[in-house]
Amino acid sequence: MTATATRPPAPASTRSATGSLTGAGALAGLMLRRDRVRIVVWVGVISGLSAIVAAAFPGLYPDERDRQALAQTMESPAAVAMTGENHAGIADYTFGAIMGQQMLWATALAVGLMSVLLVVRHTRAEEATGRAELVRAAIVGRHATTAAALLVATIANAATAVLLAVALGALGVDSLDWPGSVLYGAAHAAVGVTFAGVAVIAVQITEYARGAAGIGIGVLGVAYMLRAIGDVGPQALSWLSPIGWAQATEVYVTDRWWPLVIALVVTPALIAVGVALSTRRDVGAGLRPPRRGRATASSSLATPFGSAVRLQRANLIGWMTALFVLGVMYGSVLGEADQWFAEIDVLGEMLPETDVSIVEAFAGMVTMVMAIIASAYAIIAAQKTRSEETAGRAEPVLATALSRSRWVGSHVAVVLAGSGLVLAAGALGLGLAGAASTEDPGLVPRLLLAGVSYVPALWTVAGVVVLLFGVVPRVIPLVWALVAYSFLVLYLGAFLDFPGWMDNLSPFGHVAQYPAEDLLVTPLAALTLLAAVLLAGGIAAFGRRDVQSPT
Repeated sequence: MTATATRPPAPASTRSATGSLTGAGALAGLMLRRDRVRIVVWVGVISGLSAIVAAAFPGLYPDERDRQALAQTMESPAAVAMTGENHAGIADYTFGAIMGQQMLWATALAVGLMSVLLVVRHTRAEEATGRAELVRAAIVGRHATTAAALLVATIANAATAVLLAVALGALGVDSLDWPGSVLYGAAHAAVGVTFAGVAVIAVQITEYARGAAGIGIGVLGVAYMLRAIGDVGPQALSWLSPIGWAQATEVYVTDRWWPLVIALVVTPALIAVGVALSTRRDVGAGLRPPRRGRATASSSLATPFGSAVRLQRANLIGWMTALFVLGVMYGSVLGEADQWFAEIDVLGEMLPETDVSIVEAFAGMVTMVMAIIASAYAIIAAQKTRSEETAGRAEPVLATALSRSRWVGSHVAVVLAGSGLVLAAGALGLGLAGAASTEDPGLVPRLLLAGVSYVPALWTVAGVVVLLFGVVPRVIPLVWALVAYSFLVLYLGAFLDFPGWMDNLSPFGHVAQYPAEDLLVTPLAALTLLAAVLLAGGIAAFGRRDVQSPT
């Protein structure tokens, strides 16, 4: 006679504790704790910059004539494609209408980017490092991590909406009323949560955090292009874009809330699709199988520089493409610069005093703005060594005969070369489109030189990152303040009456805005020397500190 032992059923308390969302609240609290500084910086920069720009409007366009002249310049197809439609018309182009047309699209892109990066960071990136598997070994539901990441993204977007509404409504600027300001903030939140839903799908597709972020950012770019094409062509395309939904609210003009209902419908659908897809893959894997590599690796991958190029390649190509497209967008309106500055006197404050044409002066200013944007590439690329260290991949590599200085130096070499390529791509797009719009082929070489002249400034920014990596790696995110400062002082400083010495606190303030100004070799040489000192100091400091374990 035999007896069969059966396992007793699990206690009800254990079964109930393993629901699909169990632990989501605790995980969200942990995520907020980890990202408390990151979220504050994102929200503060977006709302603060919006408030600063809005506060400058009365000084920029003091009377109705100035605003009507601005409205007329923004009626061209190129300008509409870049910023969006003017829903108020030329005769009633108020400060609120200016804000809705010329600022909403840019800050909506920033909010979408914030949401994508937050969701990817707390889902796919956690799986890639192995931490998600350890977390799920506890009493944590299958979808708890996704729910927590979405909650964090929603909180960040809600905070952005509240601060935007309060900051703009409290300014007391004519036509920036409280109802419109509340809608302005809500429109940003709608865009943000929609792209959080997009990110939930993106993290299911690929097993790499960079790939998931790339998919999300790619969708963000497509949304912008659909809005741009729809505003100058088939308007149905604009309704396929969350950015188009935000601008369709006609904020500060008619204040329509109903376009945001689309986001309330689409976002849950996106999340539902992402959740359903997550059940079809293993933890750490993606729905798209990784591409099979070659049977034998390239000999270049056996070198530190070749390995660094391979790790940085996708990021470099993405930034080159983005800057080229941005250059084309700005270049397409260069032909209208003469009309803009002739009709709006205050815009002349943006340009340096020069004897060259308005087109060249404006192109020089645009090149400076693109260089500041390109510094984001330098920061991200220079941080690659830090991400390799915290992911635990640097330690086994450095356990070989490879020296620390050679490992870091290889990544630094890629950053230095990549900075030049990114700026050249942006300047090439600006030159080609500008030459087409002005019928002046000579703009191409001049603007290429203008773009490359900012390379030493980007090297200096990268040098600050590398120095902090060697000395105090935890504070590297503070370098983003330098980018925000540079944009605020160099682009808006003339409007806000900042003293000239503030320009010198930014590396970009030491570069002449060629072709409007003559290039000076001495400041560029000084920036290059400063960058070399910072880079050397960071590499030397890393050689003296401990390599940190994964966090």
